[in-house]
Amino acid sequence: MAKVLIIDDAKFMRMTLSNLFQKNNFSIVGMAENGVEGVDLYKKTSPDLVTLDITMPVMDGLQALKEILSFDPTANVIMCSAMGQQKLVVEAIELGAKDFIVKPFDEQRVMETVHQIIHTSI
Repeated sequence: MAKVLIIDDAKFMRMTLSNLFQKNNFSIVGMAENGVEGVDLYKKTSPDLVTLDITMPVMDGLQALKEILSFDPTANVIMCSAMGQQKLVVEAIELGAKDFIVKPFDEQRVMETVHQIIHTSI
C-alpha cells in the first residue's frame, strides 16, 4: 500500500485528498498545514508520494519542494494549484515536481496522475 503525505494549508483540501486516497487504498502517513511541517513529516515518514499545495503560509510549496528534493532527490511530489498559477506550476516542475493537479480536484484526474507517478517510480 503506497504511503501518502498531504501538505496543504486548507483543512478542507487535506480532508478531501485524504478521503480520496483512503478510498483508493492508499495509506495517509501524515498531513501538514505548511511547508515547514511538511518537510519535517517527509523526513519522519518517507512517503511514496506527496501532494503539495503551492500557496501556503510559513513556507510555500516551492520552498518546501526544494527542501524535500534536497533531502530526497527521488521524492514523488505532485503540486496542487488553483487555476491561474501556471507560472508557479511551471517553476515547480522545473524544480523537480513530477506533475500537478488543479483545484477543485477532479477525482479521476488525481488518481490517474498518482498511479502514473507511482508506477513510473517503482
